[in-house]
This record gives sequence, structure tokens and C-alpha cells, in this order.
Amino acid sequence: MTESKLGGHLIEAQLRAPARDYNAAHDLLTRNLSAARAARTAYIDDRGRYSFADLERASAAAAGALLASGVCPEQRILIALHDSFALPALFLGAIRAGIVPVLANTLLAEQDYVWMLADSRAQLAVASAALLERLAPAVSAARYCRQLLIADGVVPGYTAVDTWLGRATCYEDYAHTSSDDACFWLYSSGSTGLPKGTVHVHASLLQTAELYGIPILGIAQDDVVFSAAKLFFAYGLGNALSFPLAVGATTLLMAERPTPAAVCQRLVAARPTIFNGVPTLYASLLASAELPRREEVALRRCTSAGEALPADIGQRWAAHFGVDILDGIGSTEMLHIFLSNRVDRLRYGTSGTPVPGYAVRVVDEVGADVAPGEIGELHVAGPTAASMYWNNRAKSRTTFLGAWTRTGDKYRVDDDGYYVFCGRSDDMLKVGGIYVAPSEVEAALSSHPAVLEAAVVGRADEHELIKPAAYVVLVPGQAGGAELEHALQNHVKSLLAPYKYPRWVEFVTELPKTATGKIQRFKLRAGA
Repeated sequence: MTESKLGGHLIEAQLRAPARDYNAAHDLLTRNLSAARAARTAYIDDRGRYSFADLERASAAAAGALLASGVCPEQRILIALHDSFALPALFLGAIRAGIVPVLANTLLAEQDYVWMLADSRAQLAVASAALLERLAPAVSAARYCRQLLIADGVVPGYTAVDTWLGRATCYEDYAHTSSDDACFWLYSSGSTGLPKGTVHVHASLLQTAELYGIPILGIAQDDVVFSAAKLFFAYGLGNALSFPLAVGATTLLMAERPTPAAVCQRLVAARPTIFNGVPTLYASLLASAELPRREEVALRRCTSAGEALPADIGQRWAAHFGVDILDGIGSTEMLHIFLSNRVDRLRYGTSGTPVPGYAVRVVDEVGADVAPGEIGELHVAGPTAASMYWNNRAKSRTTFLGAWTRTGDKYRVDDDGYYVFCGRSDDMLKVGGIYVAPSEVEAALSSHPAVLEAAVVGRADEHELIKPAAYVVLVPGQAGGAELEHALQNHVKSLLAPYKYPRWVEFVTELPKTATGKIQRFKLRAGA
């Protein structure tokens, strides 16, 4: 075990660095092909069950089909799929061939996909049939993307993924990549403008499993994992792909949205032993009449990330099921959780303590460590940091500071060393674990003919979870009311991803502003 000193902090390197000649797909697939594991169930989705041998064969077919389609190693493909077996098969197949898969959020609007296809120069796109209305126009407008394949359904005029893989010549080899080669991208949520292509290397998938999944989460071969957080999230990718494949566990995938009804049904029917959620979902589950009894489920471990978990939600969940929720924080840039509570060291209302292998600092505006108990910005260093934002040198240089990565989160450390979330460094909102830019929602509201101007801030709902609240000034002669409130909410939903719509709309005669005309959002937040 070695130690490296970074800014006065020690990082313990608790894993063996992958070999220079290293392919992540080879590692995660071949470790599950022994006689004892190959026939075991790797994935269960809405259509059936698939063994580890099935996954290896599907990845080989995907690799062969991609190469035969003219996609070259190091080029990108865009994957916009609801969670099903096709997603890990295509993701690992691309990596197997040395091609870089770009996982896209399935909740985005058409213009977001237009941007991602142009920015990534993806040569091929794969979409769930239900997303065709948004993906097809984006692919048609793309300069580089030559083909759109459809999964999870059949659409006339488009090649189905099942057909495409069925006629492929399998690529039995693995590309000779290195541990530091670009492996896959995840797009940031576009919190400070357009989404940023976050580039991760081959070594990082296994490292998140060895640093967090195995020692902190405690995942093992006999577990059945159910992540309500989807695979296109960094959090979900670890939960439902790299962690279970690292140890040979079984993963349950669900294509539909994680509503309380859908989640409760699967908790009882499939009896997962590990459940990965977000605070908003835990709150909804606890309020649901369909919440199963303790004896109806097989849960032994639950996790939460994406936003701070209110202490009351964690305590009520533990009282009902007898299982604590391990709350933590990760990021797209760091790939998975680097601050976490533990089974034997848990304090609700905090993000826990640093995961071994990561160093964490809380700093002031000039980068100096703050005193214990004081609020500062959280910086983290560790082996799973992204290598850069694609084609965004300026933002890369202000986020990736040598070994350190700026999170943009405000934290303080309590007397016992637990890290307490205190908000964002800017006006960003985190809704359901996804960042929302108030300016984006304001622009959507202002595009409605009844709106003169608007301001959006965060407001806590009955579960202390932050949601967008809008303050709207109407054009002269326009009257407010419940009907217009609903119309404005639907208007935002039609322009942006649905989770960004304002949960509350208040009609005001004017917005508080500075002498230079800037909106004083802190005054709105104070009254929210």
C-alpha cells in the first residue's frame, strides 16, 4: 500500500492499478466466465433473464456489428436507452471494440440530443423506440451520425437492435486499449450552460467497484441489485453495471420510470437485496399506500445519492424496513460516491466520511482549507476523476485542478469528521439528483405570451427536498390564477425535460432587483 501527499492530505492507494494494457470490458466480462459463474443470471429485465455467458456473447455481437458498420476505434456512439439488457450489451460491446460509448439521459429534449450528437461527433446512435420522436430529428440534423438503431421495440423504417445483433459476426477479441485510454463518456447535466462531455478512462469502472462497491456497499456474488437510478447516471452505472459485474451479482433492470408503484412491485416480486435510490424516491415510497411490509422484501442494503438525504426520511425508512440508507455524494466527474456513510458509522443528515482512496478538502474562495465547522467548497482527489471535459478546455481547467476536482458543493465538517452539505456554490438547483439551471427554466417561462419576466429559485417541499419555484410577472392586462399556473407548468414541460418544471408558480407585480437591474434571487429564496 502506498500513500501520496496532495495539498497536505494523504490518499491511500488501496487497490492495484490496472495494467497499462487494459480493456475494461475484458476485465468485467471474463471474470464471470468461469464454470461456476457463466450460467448464473447476470441481468433480469422486463423481457427476460440473461446469463453472464449471454452477456459476453451479446457484447461480442455488438462489437462485431459496430466495427462492420464502419465505426472505428476511438470514435463515439450515442446510446439513449431505457434500462434493459441491450444497454450493458451495447455499452460493453463498444468498449470491447475500442469504441467509446456515450450514455445519454433519456429525459432530455430534442435540442439536447442535437447538441450531444454534434459535440461528440457520434457515428451511430441507438435509441429506445419510445424516444424516437426526440432522437430521429436530432440524428437527421447531425453531421456525423450515419445510422439510428432502435431497441426495445420495432419501428418501420428503422433497424431493430435485435436484428442487427442477430446477423452480426461476433468480434471474439478485445481491443488493445490502455488503462488511461478514453473508455466512455457521460454528459453533465448542463448546469452552467450546455452539457459537457465528461471523459472517463478504462481503469475507472473497476476502481469504483474496488473502492466503494465492494468495501463500502458490501456487494457480493449472491446479491440481487435493483438501482432506481438509471444506467445513464454515473451513480446508476456503478450500481447496475460495474459493481455487480465485478463480483458476479445479479442485476434487475426496469425500463419504466421509477414510480412508487413500479418500485414497490419489484421489491416484492424480484426480492432484490440491494436497492439504490435517491431522496425524492425514498420520500415518495414512504408516502405510498403500496409500500410493502418488512417481511415482504429481502433488502439488506440501501443507498442514496444525487442530493442530500433528509434525516427524517432515512430514519423512517430504517424504522419501517430495519435497513439503514447509506447516504453519500458522488459526481459525474468522479464517476461514483467518494463521501459515504457506513453500516457501522452512520449519521443521518450528513454525507458521511471520505471513502478510502479519495482525499477531500473544504476550501475558501482562494483555495485555502477552512477551519473545522466553517463552510467552504468541496474539492476531491481520487483515481476515478474524469480526464477532461471534451472540447471544453476553459471549463476543464477550472474544474480539474491538478489532482483535485472542484465539486461546486458547499460543505462543512462537524466535530466528529462527518461532512454536512450546505448548498451549491451558485444558484443551481438539484431536483431528483439532477442539476437544473434556474436561467433555463426562466427562459422557458418567459417564452410564454402571458409572461413579462420570471425568476426561479429552490423551495423545499414537505419532505425537505428542493424543487423549482417560479415568481412570474405577467404582461399588463393578463390575470393570474390556477388555470394559467397549470398552463405555464405545461409550457415548461413542452420545452424542457419534464423534471425541470416549476412545482409552484406565484404571480407577483415585480421582482426584487439591484440598482443595475439584476434580480436578487436571495430575497426570493428567503421567502420561499
